[in-house]
Amino acid sequence: MSLFGDSPASFEPPPPRRGSGVRVVCLGGGTGLSMILRGLKKVAAVTAVVTTTDDGGSSGRLRRDFGMPAPGDLRSCLAALAEDESLVGQLFQHRFTTGELAGHSFGNLFLAGMTDLLGSFDQAVSESARVLAVRGRVVPSTTDLVELVARFGDGHEVRGETAVAADGALCERVRLDPPEPSAHPRALQALERAELIVMGPGSLYTSTLPPLLVPGIQEAVRRARVPRIYVCNLLQQPGETEGYRASDHVTRIFDHCGPGLVDGVVVSRNRAEHGVAVPVDRGGLRRLGVRVFGARLAGEWQHDPDRLARLLMRLARWDPQAERAA
Repeated sequence: MSLFGDSPASFEPPPPRRGSGVRVVCLGGGTGLSMILRGLKKVAAVTAVVTTTDDGGSSGRLRRDFGMPAPGDLRSCLAALAEDESLVGQLFQHRFTTGELAGHSFGNLFLAGMTDLLGSFDQAVSESARVLAVRGRVVPSTTDLVELVARFGDGHEVRGETAVAADGALCERVRLDPPEPSAHPRALQALERAELIVMGPGSLYTSTLPPLLVPGIQEAVRRARVPRIYVCNLLQQPGETEGYRASDHVTRIFDHCGPGLVDGVVVSRNRAEHGVAVPVDRGGLRRLGVRVFGARLAGEWQHDPDRLARLLMRLARWDPQAERAA
């Protein structure tokens, strides 16, 4: 039996609890995706389509030991969407610091145990969502076990998310191995029903791009006739996007996925208090054929989730197709 179950589409979790009723699909991983979910869960019916390429820390150990998808990013999204993020959410994110469990988070172990008990990673994620009273859905981007492979400017390649960050050279391109993994059926279903699609913020090469490299996900985003928004990072990321302007982020998405996958880019009009800001070159973005939307979105070091959510709800009413036809 596959860890995703005999049929990933056969196990259907309860529908997300709706705020405004706007159906939003967010693609990515890491802290950026968790942040945006904390704001959107209050105002929208949100589905997170999450990368499973993490191979470091607790996720990497469980992936290697049990042959299961990396649970870390999904765990963080479940905790972010929890109706009550107090005690249970904190427990799910709790990381052990001593003994044989050192480095493992409770939530990762819970997902591994549920997968072993139920024989399905899908059901483990869905049952965890019930325990946390999640407001929304969390879905892996692919039903396959995939690995991230990165190529650098001098031609050398490394395998695995952690190796990308540790290499020190600027990444040029990433791909998935196997190269054409199957998209998760519920991710495709969510994209077909979406009223707004959001990419980023987060690590460009290890969080934002991996879900888009799943062929079915990429094609579903390309077919969508709803606003497709890229939330640009506030800060340059050492080892990945040092020296990148906002337009470079979009250019890299187009380089990997083809042009036209993004309709609008959200940027912040104020800067985070720490780190090196991503320069916002509005002219470069407009030359790429995307609209630029700005607001005061930066907090101390990341986006303010509530401000960002309010802006995205306004953008859900935007019709990029009609604007192009005008």
